[in-house]
Amino acid sequence: MQRLSGLDASFLYLETSSQVLHVCGLITLDGSTMPGGYTFAKLMEKLEERVRVIPAFRRKLHNPLWNIGHPVWIEDEDFDLDHHVHRIGVPAPGDRAELAELCAHIAGQQLDRGRPLWQLYVIEGLADGQIAVLLKMHHASVDGVSGASLITYLAGLEPDGPMPEIEEPRNPGLPAPLHLLRSGVESVAKRPAELARLLPDLLELVPRWLGKALRGKGMPIPFTAPRTSLNGTITGHRSVAFAQLDLGTVKDVKNAFGVTVNDVVLAVVAGALRKFLDARGELPEDPLVATVPVSVHDRTERDHGSNKVSAFFASLPTHLADPTARVFFLAEANRLSKDHHYDIDADMLQDWAQFSAATAFGLAVRAYSALRLAEKHPVVHNLVVSNVPGPPMPLYFLGARITGLYPLGPVFHGAGLNVTVLSNAGKLHVGLLGARELVKDLWPLADALPEALAELLKAAP
Repeated sequence: MQRLSGLDASFLYLETSSQVLHVCGLITLDGSTMPGGYTFAKLMEKLEERVRVIPAFRRKLHNPLWNIGHPVWIEDEDFDLDHHVHRIGVPAPGDRAELAELCAHIAGQQLDRGRPLWQLYVIEGLADGQIAVLLKMHHASVDGVSGASLITYLAGLEPDGPMPEIEEPRNPGLPAPLHLLRSGVESVAKRPAELARLLPDLLELVPRWLGKALRGKGMPIPFTAPRTSLNGTITGHRSVAFAQLDLGTVKDVKNAFGVTVNDVVLAVVAGALRKFLDARGELPEDPLVATVPVSVHDRTERDHGSNKVSAFFASLPTHLADPTARVFFLAEANRLSKDHHYDIDADMLQDWAQFSAATAFGLAVRAYSALRLAEKHPVVHNLVVSNVPGPPMPLYFLGARITGLYPLGPVFHGAGLNVTVLSNAGKLHVGLLGARELVKDLWPLADALPEALAELLKAAP
């Protein structure tokens, strides 16, 4: 039996129609590279071959009334690819704005929990003759790293590359009701002992963690972020934009300043946000606070669950006009934040998430939304910024060469903007997703990203 981890299940419990918790990947493709040229039928044939051997695409949730633990994954015995793949056309004129608006509409719709938690939209009719694919998967099923891995399972190094070798175990079948009930009872019965094990470490960590933050020796403290129009109650409506940056230029800036690629990425985002907020007349005097998800795949001792992530808070120096000052500010702030973050055990979030409860979490997030509490307490954080390493070589998605690979992460009540960066084949692909009522047009921010990079390159010593 394959039970969801508490962290995976939390993304189900915290989801509502306004706070949808799936991740999307917008992939633009050059269909001319497919052997014999692109046809939808040929794409479907290749997709079916791969989905047949990738268990993650065929598993669905099983959560009957007698299950008192977290839901379990089972094989969907009635799996039908036609329920998950949709062929649609982008409205004329088929430019980037129409594509983004279509993707925003799709991104705001919840997935059907009665089927495997993914959808794929093949989008035709783009003005440049390319094809686009929007892949949507629930966060309960993937995190940034595992989501990127799934995309590579559907891709190859050549247009007619061989089928991927999948090491994932097969999905289990339907568990017997008594076995599921007994497993849930055993899991709940272990919680007092698990709480007793975890509590001393937490009580020891909190004063040490807070002390370092209050002394300015670590990451910024939650609830200290400046308020902007990005920080309020969200609905299910979304806005989308995307951009590409040259990875070689990013590395040139990195080498010139003696910092990391992540420092440069955050400096680019900070520079673009400064221009974006200034144009809206709401540039705060204090730095923004971003939540930065961090993969712990290489540090965790837990082999259970799809999400192996932690996070830290990062100061984004939008208050500094000098691009050089922003880079050095971030280099030092990130060093302190990472050291501070490593004070926390890699498995702490996953261990405490095991205590998450569907009813309590669901009622809490609905009350939080209905009472618009995000607008009544100090801002926890302003936005989410994520940087996911991708494969360095060119990829062919089901035979078509990938020309753009834009990740689109979720937004939350109180933080209505997500900026996710994925590297691939010498480019940084930046996906921006926002809550439409808070930020209707993200293209000014997307267009400010390459300008911010050029500004850093010009200022580089």
